[in-house]
Amino acid sequence: MKIYLGPETFDAELALTPIQEQTGMMFRTNIQETDAMLFVLPATDRAAFWMKNCPESISAAYIDPNGVIQEIHHLEHDDTNTVFSATDNIRFVLETHDGWFDKHHIGAGTAITTEKGSLRDTFLQQR
Repeated sequence: MKIYLGPETFDAELALTPIQEQTGMMFRTNIQETDAMLFVLPATDRAAFWMKNCPESISAAYIDPNGVIQEIHHLEHDDTNTVFSATDNIRFVLETHDGWFDKHHIGAGTAITTEKGSLRDTFLQQR
């Protein structure tokens, strides 16, 4: 699905089911600058991600229900320590190539949209 972060665009994979959410980017050995995966979490809560079976580091944006980035974290390859969000107001997580957000000057406060509108309109209105 096409997602937009300011002037940047991704054709992101979607992690919508429990299996897709559990697997994420596991076992990938060649994550490209254009690769991204958007997780639609089952409820708004504190996000908790780790990197078991992930041979490459990534960057992860923790995003609120309105589609606004709240936090960006570096997730170290093969690190099984959980990286929690600072708040319990996270509904989406966007994983990208390590360092992508810094390189593209995308940070907290950036709204993410899709070709269908806001993340809330795209994913939460139908649930």
